[in-house]
Amino acid sequence: MKSNISSETQEQALKLARATQSQGQTKEQTRLIAQGIEKGIAEYKKLHKAKARERDKLRKQQLKSKSRSGDSSQEQEAALPQPRAGGRLPWVLLGLSWAGFIAFLLFSHG
Repeated sequence: MKSNISSETQEQALKLARATQSQGQTKEQTRLIAQGIEKGIAEYKKLHKAKARERDKLRKQQLKSKSRSGDSSQEQEAALPQPRAGGRLPWVLLGLSWAGFIAFLLFSHG
């Protein structure tokens, strides 16, 4: 198991274990905590890689199916992830704040 865990991960785990070390904790206990953190980091990386591979396979399958069926370029663009439509909200909020500011000025001095 140690050969699968990089030295960088081991160093990170030891640093985290030392940072969270409590009063009276022995070096052996700290080492065991570091090993647990190493295993957690390794498991996280393994799951992250598996999810990335799965997403990549799905994306490639979608691109292949689109190219085989000869769909239009508009439908191919739809298969790619679209940015969220959150671009309008800041502008709406800016407009409302300016309208409120102008209304405040008009009614406070008038």
